Amino acid sequence: MSNIYKALQERILVLDGAMGTMLQAYKFTEEDFRGERFKDYPTPLQGNNDLLSITQPEAIKTIHGKYFEAGADIVETNTFSGTTIAMADYQMEDLVYELNYQSAKIAKEVANEFTAKEPHKPRFVAGSIGPTNRTASMSPDVNDPGYRAVTFDELRIAYKQQTEALLDGGADLLLVETVFDTLNAKAALFAIEQVKEERNIEVPVMLSGTITDASGRTLSGQTAEAFLISVSHIPLLSVGFNCALGANLLQPHLEAIANKTEFAISAHPNAGLPNAFGEYDETPEEMGEQIEEYLKKNLINIIGGCCGTSPEHIKVIANIAAKYKPREAATLSAVERSY
Repeated sequence: MSNIYKALQERILVLDGAMGTMLQAYKFTEEDFRGERFKDYPTPLQGNNDLLSITQPEAIKTIHGKYFEAGADIVETNTFSGTTIAMADYQMEDLVYELNYQSAKIAKEVANEFTAKEPHKPRFVAGSIGPTNRTASMSPDVNDPGYRAVTFDELRIAYKQQTEALLDGGADLLLVETVFDTLNAKAALFAIEQVKEERNIEVPVMLSGTITDASGRTLSGQTAEAFLISVSHIPLLSVGFNCALGANLLQPHLEAIANKTEFAISAHPNAGLPNAFGEYDETPEEMGEQIEEYLKKNLINIIGGCCGTSPEHIKVIANIAAKYKPREAATLSAVERSY
């Protein structure tokens, strides 16, 4: 598991691209989502992508393989919505452990195949932990600003269950991603620390926030630097940003944190901004040009793609990343560390 620390020192690591974008190409129907096992399930299941790790495992396996083939060092498990909180939409809370376990198991099998073929380039599995569809620090009701749809403890319990299943399934590291509310993320990080303590293990943890718009803040109101400061007390492998913005718009936020932390820096931006139909038009070459600016400025250690990206995008990014050295972490003075 500590191999990833060694790999980070040697090269810029490449994360995979979008899972959802790839799954859309399969055009799975309601029946495909259900499979034989859930054919009589009482709620509609189309759109529950995490369920496909159980009902369409070959598709998930194929997508992971395509990303590794394109040059990815790390693939994310198909578990972005894998908590009891998010699965409540489909009345599938009881399946959460199995969903996460199977997703990690599939990804690990593919990673092991590629590592066996290329021992000089070990492949890793990051357990994807999404933000859930609720927020702990804001009210969903403008008429009742004090109301919360979820508590910190409810989030902690849900994230703990997800973490345990991802690790049991074979995840090498955990990626708490698309963080729009830092309090949600802290519940996830707290749960991970609990599991580490109970099992007496060390697990590398990546944390990736989301700058939601041109204001340069997360949904819960933090700037990039404030986000970094608020999580710097936790032992992280990396901190960075993903989703919401294309590579060029994300760059100033990476610049804001790159020289202020000893953590590795990660980024997995979208393929530009969506068009009027919600689709992403940025070509692999266009995205690659923008990401090369990150590398020229020594901003990152881990790079990948989010919405709208494909193995073609990752291949271009991997080829560019191979030409550059990884960012050297800032060495902070004892005075700075104490704040």
